[in-house]
Amino acid sequence: MGFFTSLAGIAAPVFLIVSPVLSYADQAISMHRTKSSAGFSLDIPLIMLVASLFRIFYYPGAKYDFALLIQSFCNVFMQVILLKIALEHRTPKGSEAAIPFAGSQETGLRRPYNFWQWRSPKPYWQFLLYMFITLTALELLLAPFDSIYPTYSTLIGYIGLSVEATLPLPQLYANSQSKSCKGFRFSVLASWIVGDSMKMFWFFTATTEIPLAFKLCGVFQAVCDALIGVQYFVYGNGAPPPKAAHEDWELAGKSSRSSSNGWQAPIGRRTPAGEKSHH
Repeated sequence: MGFFTSLAGIAAPVFLIVSPVLSYADQAISMHRTKSSAGFSLDIPLIMLVASLFRIFYYPGAKYDFALLIQSFCNVFMQVILLKIALEHRTPKGSEAAIPFAGSQETGLRRPYNFWQWRSPKPYWQFLLYMFITLTALELLLAPFDSIYPTYSTLIGYIGLSVEATLPLPQLYANSQSKSCKGFRFSVLASWIVGDSMKMFWFFTATTEIPLAFKLCGVFQAVCDALIGVQYFVYGNGAPPPKAAHEDWELAGKSSRSSSNGWQAPIGRRTPAGEKSHH
């Protein structure tokens, strides 16, 4: 057991540092080659950038393992590149593949001020800049106050790690809605699962400082990643199955019957879900 613990203490930090590049380089190259970000959710860079920035500002108060801090900086670097490529190669306006959680619009769920669904790239970068400035200002203002700063540091740590733990949720939702994992790279899934395995073993055997927040959120994320693995096995990465033709005939029949009885039939059609997001 001591040998494996020592091995994990060396291999896990190295893997965690390079994992942001290993996980998303293939996705970025694929979008650049195809000139399309269809199947990729813009929520992924949002979640990872917010989580990584909060983790970076959590470090002065928590002094957690330095490898996790380096990983946060690598995450910011990779996700900025990924966001830029995804915004440059978005599908045309009106296509659901370009809108994260597009299927939720059928249920009336909308984001306030179309948050993170803007058509212009500028608001994305403005939001990230304002968040960085706010975190920097709070750090400078609260750091001198010993009675307040530890609580603040712990708070932003749990917020950042909780946000990161939600990373698989957009993919779980998209896969369940489309009954397909199309657009989600297997290389990303494999790196997630391998990374979760190494991370969990290291978190619970490391001799360096690993706060409880990292462990709790890491376990939740590992469970979600495992569920995505099950979805990939069940659904595959082919195109989503077409809607059954009998649904259209049923809707048409109901419309005819309603019109013949003097009731006005609702006008409209169901919008196909289209390609959903990755991770």
